[in-house]
Amino acid sequence: MENIAAQLKRGISRQFSTGSLRRNLSRQFSRQSSLDPRRNNLRFSFGRQSSLDPIRRSPSHDDDDDVDLSVPENLDSTMNLLFLACRGDVHGVEDLLNQGVDVNSIDLDGRTALHIAACEGHVEVARLLLSRKANIDARDRWGSTAAVDAKYYGNTEVYNILKSRGAKIPKIRKTPMTVANPREVPEYELNPLELHVRKSDGITKGSYQVAKWNGTKVSVKILDKDCYTDPESINAFKHELELLEKVRHPNVVQFVGAVTQNIPMMIVSEYHSKGDLGSYLQKKGRLSPSKALRFALDIARGVNYLHECKPDPVIHCDLKPKNILLDNGGQLKVAGFGLLRLSKISPDKAKLAQPWADTDLSSLYVAPEIYKDEIFTKSVDAYSFGLILYEMVEGLQPFHPKPMEEAAKLMCLEGKRPQLRTKSKGYPPVVKELIEECWNPEPGMRPIFSEIIIRLDKIVSNCSKQGWWKDTFKLPWK
Repeated sequence: MENIAAQLKRGISRQFSTGSLRRNLSRQFSRQSSLDPRRNNLRFSFGRQSSLDPIRRSPSHDDDDDVDLSVPENLDSTMNLLFLACRGDVHGVEDLLNQGVDVNSIDLDGRTALHIAACEGHVEVARLLLSRKANIDARDRWGSTAAVDAKYYGNTEVYNILKSRGAKIPKIRKTPMTVANPREVPEYELNPLELHVRKSDGITKGSYQVAKWNGTKVSVKILDKDCYTDPESINAFKHELELLEKVRHPNVVQFVGAVTQNIPMMIVSEYHSKGDLGSYLQKKGRLSPSKALRFALDIARGVNYLHECKPDPVIHCDLKPKNILLDNGGQLKVAGFGLLRLSKISPDKAKLAQPWADTDLSSLYVAPEIYKDEIFTKSVDAYSFGLILYEMVEGLQPFHPKPMEEAAKLMCLEGKRPQLRTKSKGYPPVVKELIEECWNPEPGMRPIFSEIIIRLDKIVSNCSKQGWWKDTFKLPWK
């Protein structure tokens, strides 16, 4: 008994030392109590482990069948159930179930009593658990089911019972990011079974889909199945993930987590039901001066944060209204960065790795340097920002109603710029000056975003003092 308790204690200490307890406790809102590992603060580490667990925490007891296994003291109900299933104690398991212990209770590895009985080959325990409606296809943290475990350990009778009851044998497919050691599983890793994806709604179609994660709406990007054998696609996925993981700012879309150890691989970020700035402008048209400049400040602060990231600045390269999301409080959040693969020329200069594959040349907001596949700097985002501010001020896209491809060609190849037609009484002249400086054909003449923020703050302050806008104090979502 002392040996058993010691082994369980070692299992628990490993759970704390590897940090997996913290991973399981974080990023979870609500689960049914019987399926919530937070209520079961132990890992079952005695006997045979999951067939897919790369670490064997304790040896199997094939040569110690004559050892009397008594239940260690101070175990909670879930661990008692799993321990008695491991021991093969049918009556003990039945007593616990009669006392109200959930047949589908799990430990921190997602293992149920049926998993344990399948590993150990205890036929009668398995029959009892199935008669009490045990989840026959429950998966542990590594994706293993009771049937997979029974087959792995050669427990044919249990395996046949499970198969006859309709147990599914999942195909185990490794992702390009699968780690060999559970200790290397990223902190951001999410359980894919907690994500329920539905059709796209308010999110850029083809890129992100709306899903529910533990009852909360999130935005999910799913890696296409054809990309798993394409090194370039996997590297792009990793690059986007690395960028999202490290950024934290009120005006940058919030990263929630990712699925990298299971197929399909996914990136999960916060969802905004209000949609994007592009849809908002189509609906609202020209914005009031106060709202346009509030929005401009949100965008500038988000992009400035990306540009100031250490040690490597993040150049958006695809800043456009569709990549700017609107939250319920009327605040804008920059999204869509990290999607273009760049080749670094120097710390502050880059070039697109695959210009024709990555770039939408019909986009009105692509800077001339990117359009012409030249070396560029962070100033490409200032160019895009100038066009977005123009659209908020004018209520129309540049050179409307010309097709976007033609308008982009006029601006990027012929150097033409649209006329600001808004009357001066609506906007102070300094707004027009800022727009023209941002879309300057010479990248070095465009202002940096820290300067843009200072200038916008000054414009807002001066206009408020002079009573320039009647709607200065309107709420941003009105």
